[in-house]
Amino acid sequence: MAEISIRAHKLGKQYRLGSQVLAYQTLRESLPQWFQRKKNGHEGEVLWALRDVSFEIERGSVIGIIGRNGAGKSTLLKILSRVTEPSEGYAEIHGRVGALLEVGTGFHPELTGRENIYLNGAILGMHRSDIDRKLDEIIDFSEVEKFIDTPIKRYSSGMQMRLAFSVAAHLEPEILVVDEVLAVGDADFQRKCLGKMQDVSTEGRTVLFVSHNMSAILRLTQEAIVLNHGNIVKRAPTPEAVDFYLAEGFAEEGQRLWCDEEIPPSAAPFRPIAMRVQNEGRSFTESVRSTHPIVVELEYELTSPISGLRVGIYLMNSRGEYIFASFDTDDPQFFAQYATRDPGRYISRCLVPADWLNEGKYILGMNASAFRVKRYFQDEHALVFHVDGAGAPGKHWVESRVGPLRPKLDWRILKQ
Repeated sequence: MAEISIRAHKLGKQYRLGSQVLAYQTLRESLPQWFQRKKNGHEGEVLWALRDVSFEIERGSVIGIIGRNGAGKSTLLKILSRVTEPSEGYAEIHGRVGALLEVGTGFHPELTGRENIYLNGAILGMHRSDIDRKLDEIIDFSEVEKFIDTPIKRYSSGMQMRLAFSVAAHLEPEILVVDEVLAVGDADFQRKCLGKMQDVSTEGRTVLFVSHNMSAILRLTQEAIVLNHGNIVKRAPTPEAVDFYLAEGFAEEGQRLWCDEEIPPSAAPFRPIAMRVQNEGRSFTESVRSTHPIVVELEYELTSPISGLRVGIYLMNSRGEYIFASFDTDDPQFFAQYATRDPGRYISRCLVPADWLNEGKYILGMNASAFRVKRYFQDEHALVFHVDGAGAPGKHWVESRVGPLRPKLDWRILKQ
């Protein structure tokens, strides 16, 4: 019988929206406030980030956890890493857990990078001699050797993530928990992270990996769990789970609407409302013709002015690989015209030309940001739509065309 590394039974995590938590209150101070809130009916709305989540993971398994923003992925990892406690149910963890959850998690800002390596090792229960043996390898992998004796508070977010990943991957915990490791860092370091994750996955350690990058999930994991609104909706071999995730629950008649609980507070003053795919007749649709143009519409609201805002889309294939990105102020004239957007409701609309996309399934993501200032909102897997290749160039041959693009190019045949 296989040895169980993680067992979760009816896990649930509840948050009370709008309630103010004041630190270090005495019981005498807390009770009158509690009775006053009950009297005024201001208990706050209850949000279940996780509800009735049960599963078992065998030792040595590499499991992907996928779901859209607000599905409960990070909350689950925080419970398993003992960062937060569940509101109901329980989880059994058999082995030391190394966690990489957010930039700076587990680091003391006043300590140097070197001191934080020893601190993290001590938390994992490692002897100093074991940490000494791994120290040079950790520093070399992180590429922050020049700053290793500088306090962490002076590191950039990218430097912190580099060191945090290196520590988590090299201190050899029995269970490695990684949340969106590819969100920070340059392309070369991201490739190093993926390579190290592959090495870890072959060493018999249990790995839980959260990512919106479906290519990384497919490459690294054997099995995946799909979360939606705090519930497990699918657990299957990774290719099957990814196909389910990309195909189910995104498109409703070619439209994606964001509800308030899916929008993080950090998005303010930007509030996404909807993303729509429209056909030539401007009807919402989840299936479009390759030979017709496609209109993508983004509706959003600003509650206060934003300078330098760009709102745009990512287009990906069915495996989550990027095809292109485009923003509504790519044209320098538009960038100057909308240097500052006043409060109000907006629609940004773009057109994908006819005879451009090959038949198949595509994913649209949304991004709203001010370059090098702030990312207000991002949903990389907002909407799925299908392209029907009927009548496309070359369809008189029965063979399938490779690649996501099927352009109608201007050919000439000249006899010499």
